[in-house]
Amino acid sequence: MKLFFTDRALDDYHALPASARRLADKQFDFLVKDLRHPSLKAKKYDEGRGVWQARITRDYRTYFLIDGDAYVILTVTKHPK
Repeated sequence: MKLFFTDRALDDYHALPASARRLADKQFDFLVKDLRHPSLKAKKYDEGRGVWQARITRDYRTYFLIDGDAYVILTVTKHPK
């Protein structure tokens, strides 16, 4: 699988604290290798639009689409608790 970022997702990623960015990099590597990696806790977020959610850290999530053999990262944002 390949990984692509929307402009918004890139802005969100660069706005993360450095420690969260390092963890995001690790989680994106896991995503490319295995959507079912346990630390991602990936799940369908919006069935109608095909949006998925995965865990970056306890405080951050990423939302993405699956488009053929690519993951399109839509955003990286604080997890609403």
